Amino acid sequence: MKVHCVGVITRPESPDVEQLGREVVAWFQQRGIAALLNEVLPGMDLVIVLGGDGTLLYVAEKASAYQLPVLGVNLGHLGFLTEVAADEMYQAFETLLSDDPVRMEKRIMLSAAYVNGATGEKSDSIHALNEVVIVKKSTEAMIRLRCWVEKEYVTTYRADGLIMATPTGSTAYNLSAGGPVVHAELDAFLVTPICPFMLESRPVLLDSHNKITTQLLAPAGQVKVIVDGGLQWTITENDYLIVKKATYPLLLVSSPWKSYFNILRTKLNWGGSTVDIPLPEKVCKHC
Repeated sequence: MKVHCVGVITRPESPDVEQLGREVVAWFQQRGIAALLNEVLPGMDLVIVLGGDGTLLYVAEKASAYQLPVLGVNLGHLGFLTEVAADEMYQAFETLLSDDPVRMEKRIMLSAAYVNGATGEKSDSIHALNEVVIVKKSTEAMIRLRCWVEKEYVTTYRADGLIMATPTGSTAYNLSAGGPVVHAELDAFLVTPICPFMLESRPVLLDSHNKITTQLLAPAGQVKVIVDGGLQWTITENDYLIVKKATYPLLLVSSPWKSYFNILRTKLNWGGSTVDIPLPEKVCKHC
């Protein structure tokens, strides 16, 4: 991979991680590569995230807009997105700078905006790598959410909320709410109700070219719209939320040593083992 300029992003308000970031900047500069700390600028060749998945989510919108590849180094807990372990970091950097092929994944992102039901005015759009969530306040009764895919009416959910998740986000809030795991590179997204009143209200997997429109029905107070874990808006009855595929994906550099399913086994403890079992050669020749 040809690398001339790198941005190194550190977990906010973490002096130890910021010091590590300075060391990483110096490591690249010693090899004649320009490196900037906590900057994401057009024209960079690579963005390195030092932290957890939250830190990567923080830079995802800007990195996708500039189409900058992102490599995540996990200094947090789970690390679904930050695939490279801390003790693998410099080895991963050496691999990136070598002539060995680098696997780049295209992770779709969502674009969300809301429309004021009274005035018809539309907000600015914001992007999400994991999910856009409409959720009631904890002490309130269930809310009613009327839902369309394109212009086709789907249903009216009675639930605590609704999750619209990318395949990347399928292992986040969607999974906790009973939604399925979807392969991260699939060009689709999920609509998953949160604690629905009707148990037959199940998650729906949609082609990513569809646009989802959701209307909050009366009676309702203020309801939260959470984008990748952060409060973005509060909406009220008869307001609409419009969610669609963003123009640009996030380019995520894969770990050289771990496959997608290896990461799932490790993070979700599937089968109790992280060891890869190769398919026998006598079968491979038929694949």
